[in-house]
Amino acid sequence: TSELIKYAGNGFLAMKITFINEIADLCEKVGADVQQVAKGIGLDGRIGSKFLNPGPGYGGSCFPKDTLALVRTAQQYEAPVRLIETTVEVNDARKLRMAEKVRDAMGGDVSGRTVAVLGLTFKPNTDDMRDSPSLAIIPALQAMGASIRAFDPEGMEEARRLLDGVAFTDSAYQAAEGADALVILTEWDQFRALDLGRIKGLMNRALMVDLRNVYRPHEARDDGFDYVGVGKP
Repeated sequence: TSELIKYAGNGFLAMKITFINEIADLCEKVGADVQQVAKGIGLDGRIGSKFLNPGPGYGGSCFPKDTLALVRTAQQYEAPVRLIETTVEVNDARKLRMAEKVRDAMGGDVSGRTVAVLGLTFKPNTDDMRDSPSLAIIPALQAMGASIRAFDPEGMEEARRLLDGVAFTDSAYQAAEGADALVILTEWDQFRALDLGRIKGLMNRALMVDLRNVYRPHEARDDGFDYVGVGKP
């Protein structure tokens, strides 16, 4: 019972994250704002507002491990948990889809272009790189022909061991130098307070792909950026 409490709890939260990520995709198609949708459904006490922030998929040490453990335990005892199986599959596919989202924002081709990635850890305020979306998104962009410049406040040492061919920089501004797109992968507080005018001046093209919805679209656009968020009309 205690083992299943842990697995089922994390499985449910992972499913909740994956649910809002799929709703975000639908919002983009129909012209809705996923943050308003999340706020609206979060007002229902049966649902609650936590774990309804769309992004590039969950990572870390708990959700990937515990969802797989729950799936395998259920299969072993012939009581499959189809919802969690699908959650795992959708989350894995989402990380690759985010690389495609960056490619699409850049006109459908990233070959020979430079992408500045801000944030490498799976969440802010940690150096934990385990199952971070960056470990899937960056290699996918590289496979498409992109050059990657990256910065993370805490995860650089571990990232150097796990990611090949990346130009690691000392700041967000250094990462932006000569970039054709700026991609926010982790919602570190320091990325919420960037001097966007300075960033724009350093880039080849002022394109921001904000996979954590750190910025409001009109704020980025007022600073001269082409802005692409998650679940935004």
